[in-house]
Amino acid sequence: AANGTLDTNNIMTTLVYVDATKGWLATENEAKTNVVPATYVAATGGTVATSGNYKIHSFTSSSNFVVSDAGNVAGSNKVSYVVVAGGGGGGGDNLGGGGGAGGFREGRAPAYDSYTASPLVTPDGLSVAVQTYPITVGGGGSGNGGAGSNSVFSTITSTGGGYGGRTPSHPQNGGNGGSGGGAYAGGTAGSGNTPPVSPAQGNNGGTGNPGEPSGGGGGAGAVGSNATGGAGNSGGAGGNGVASSITNSSVTRAGGGGGGSYTAPGGAGGSGGGAA
Repeated sequence: AANGTLDTNNIMTTLVYVDATKGWLATENEAKTNVVPATYVAATGGTVATSGNYKIHSFTSSSNFVVSDAGNVAGSNKVSYVVVAGGGGGGGDNLGGGGGAGGFREGRAPAYDSYTASPLVTPDGLSVAVQTYPITVGGGGSGNGGAGSNSVFSTITSTGGGYGGRTPSHPQNGGNGGSGGGAYAGGTAGSGNTPPVSPAQGNNGGTGNPGEPSGGGGGAGAVGSNATGGAGNSGGAGGNGVASSITNSSVTRAGGGGGGSYTAPGGAGGSGGGAA
């Protein structure tokens, strides 16, 4: 007829009634811990590669990233990402400014991923749910001063690169974008990181020299070079891109295009970008 007290958290006690003499006997008395089994993000889509315990999904055209398991904090419930937009087109003639690189945005989930990221990495990745995420891969701009197209994953949008400036009968100024386009001779360079995000997704283009040559397009890691000197000088170099090892090897992406020159070679493209 006495009261008993269970004073251990998560205790499991099984009592068996034997008879009137022995009464209730405890046949099991064990403290249990609440252990949540680890689960991990699982998904399909893109070109999939495996590196150790990691799956890498690469998209070079628009498609879907389909999450079938969102994971949990005991395993993983976030993904790292790099999203690069299409680069801007060059000015389209001998003196055209260099196209700006498409915007570069990266996030790394530090609790799970330890690869070497770019200097532009944000301090965390993205949480995912069991759903389909449309992936938009932006194309490059035309070679006649066309802007690049945006790339999108979930809440992350990288802006297409700004176009390179053209002759006075067309816009002389470089276009704004993820990175800005280089200016035609005498024009104004395009602005990068437009619209603004933090860390910045790109840099400004370079200015053109009056007469000849033109400025380089901005890159994710550096501004496009200004054109220097007059006729007979090369166009400004494109701004360098940035390197990330998210695909298990270091790859430099989002370099700006080199500016054009009428009587000399065009400027060099920035690392991870194209030449004039």
